[in-house]
Amino acid sequence: CTTRHKRNPMFIATLLTAPTEPVLDASLADSLRNAWGGGDAMWLSPDEAVEFALPAMPENRWKVWNSLQTMGVDLIVQPTAGRRKALLLADMDSTMIEQECIDELADVAGVGPKVAAITAKAMNGELDFEAALIERVGTLKGQKISIIDTVLKDRITFASGGKTLISTMVKNGASAVLVSGGFTDFTRHVSQKLGFSKHFANTLIVENGLLTGEVRKPILGQEAKVQTLHQTCQELGLSSDQVIAVGDGANDLPMLQIAGTGVALHAKPLVAKHCEIRINFGDLTALLYLQGYSKSEFAS
Repeated sequence: CTTRHKRNPMFIATLLTAPTEPVLDASLADSLRNAWGGGDAMWLSPDEAVEFALPAMPENRWKVWNSLQTMGVDLIVQPTAGRRKALLLADMDSTMIEQECIDELADVAGVGPKVAAITAKAMNGELDFEAALIERVGTLKGQKISIIDTVLKDRITFASGGKTLISTMVKNGASAVLVSGGFTDFTRHVSQKLGFSKHFANTLIVENGLLTGEVRKPILGQEAKVQTLHQTCQELGLSSDQVIAVGDGANDLPMLQIAGTGVALHAKPLVAKHCEIRINFGDLTALLYLQGYSKSEFAS
């Protein structure tokens, strides 16, 4: 395949799939490209990610999207201009890591099922985030602070592609900020391991080595995530159009809608419904393919 696009294309279509099981067939890409009058296919990673230019937004985009989902393929159509971003703003729980920290803390504390049920409803927008967080943190009252280290050591794992995403963007001059409705004890660890320049989250209150069951006010929720986006842009001299944001829960939705590119990654149904860019099969490196990076450009 060639790497040539049509002159001055208005849109770029990207097809991608899970890197662990790349099932993207060239004939599928060519068929769709021809049907939509697209430019030449540019393979960003063999069998995993391909893009081609389009003169206009296809009217049947979502019908095709639904069909491709049954094949394990994600489809994203976005404007060509400005798709490579200068700032990554990322959620932590179930986005940069594979767990919800509050659920893991509660499980170790012996109240896991109760807290997990509240978390699921809050992340799908069925409960007020702040009230749900206060209720969940309250179940941890009296737990030794060492429970945090236990969860960090034994239960937290990083989501696939996260380190590569941040390293590649930073190598190319971008900044990366972690903003979470979780807790600073976890965002500090994740930031250091993955390479975020800053992190923002809630703080668990501790007295005499025990969790009080309270979280320091004001609570960082969806509005604080939006404020972090605006504040960081102001500090870096950027516009919101230069931001790529990623998250999965209801408290991420306003941030995703304001960012130039808002990515619903393996997101809750409510969140995916309201986002133009949905990644259900790809990992965090999908955010690089969306920006036009090829796998050969990924930072090791």
